[in-house]
Amino acid sequence: MRLALFGGTFDPIHNAHLEVAREAARRFGLSRVLVVPAAQPPHKSGATAAGYEDRYAMASLACQDEPLFEVSRLEAGNQRSYSIRTIEKLKAMLEPGDELYYLIGADAFAEIRSWHRWQDVIREVEFIVAARPGHDYSVPPGARVHRLDTLSLPVSSSGIRARLAAGESPPEVPPRVLEYIRERGLYQAAGKRSA
Repeated sequence: MRLALFGGTFDPIHNAHLEVAREAARRFGLSRVLVVPAAQPPHKSGATAAGYEDRYAMASLACQDEPLFEVSRLEAGNQRSYSIRTIEKLKAMLEPGDELYYLIGADAFAEIRSWHRWQDVIREVEFIVAARPGHDYSVPPGARVHRLDTLSLPVSSSGIRARLAAGESPPEVPPRVLEYIRERGLYQAAGKRSA
């Protein structure tokens, strides 16, 4: 089996995330893409805009019709969501001969040397690095990197959050996810929240 770990805050998950995962699965013959929302992302200052359960629910809704995608609670809990811990948990569940990839955006990969136990991370997995406009990266010695340059989608969760706060319905957000956001009152500007 060829499995890709696709971690992130997914705050919120959007169509570019799904496109990248689909393209990675197609290009690299992946059997499964494990979408892993981070409960306590170590590289984000402060809290995420939406809580873990909401982000997990949105990812589940977005991946509902994707047969190769599975949303996982591997990083649930109060501990920092360090990738090396997730990788070690996953590797303990794999069969001999299974291959584990780490699907990541170029912006996040550019910061790999700041990660907790980053040398262990690059030793344990092969990376599929998806291009992000305006984000270059260097490959640390020993890292095994496959470039995914066929897609370069200029979409960011922070931009989507700003548009949601302004009352817009960004087309980059899957309809089921947008409906969930509206029902739960997520990402609204502070003055617009209903009591």
